[in-house]
Amino acid sequence: MNGPKLRRDNKLIDAIEDYASVEFGGPVWRVVRKGRDPTQCSSSGGRWDDGTFDVLYTAAEKDGALAEMYFHLKRGQPIFPSQVRYRLHELIVSLKRALKLVDLEALSSLGVDTSRYGQLMYQERETEYPRCQDVAEVAHFLEFDGLIVPSARWDCKNIMLFCDQLEQGSVEATTDQEPVDWVQWEQTSAITLNLKRP
Repeated sequence: MNGPKLRRDNKLIDAIEDYASVEFGGPVWRVVRKGRDPTQCSSSGGRWDDGTFDVLYTAAEKDGALAEMYFHLKRGQPIFPSQVRYRLHELIVSLKRALKLVDLEALSSLGVDTSRYGQLMYQERETEYPRCQDVAEVAHFLEFDGLIVPSARWDCKNIMLFCDQLEQGSVEATTDQEPVDWVQWEQTSAITLNLKRP
């Protein structure tokens, strides 16, 4: 885990404080390695966490969750790893005070460079992350319990839960889980995936 930030952007704090919190409840989707608890949070240092707090990344649509994991598993390789075994899980989540950034314009107003949002290759992904991480860290500091933002990989919303801000019982896994056939999904999703690449 990274150490705490020395100084937050006061203008960003003011801008995020102007947003009213929203409630969100219902099904979301998450892909995890077979055998892993899909409700397990982590501080991975991804797009919407800087490693200083635990987050649960989810998507509002099945394909959104699959597209996110596909991007990270492929890691810029021309051939997809054939031995990985993953499952797609449905979760039921409840957020009482989420920060909802409805579109790229909202992200841009907070200083995110939306001209490159989701367009960089895997090796360049971290050059996109710092401002998104700043937004999430300030939202966490202001005690929002999650983020609702446009997915960088699919035409849907992603829902990030700030695990230490959640009420007990806010995340539950349903019995709806499916093994992921990456080859089949890649073939059926090829057009959309190509549109999300530079």
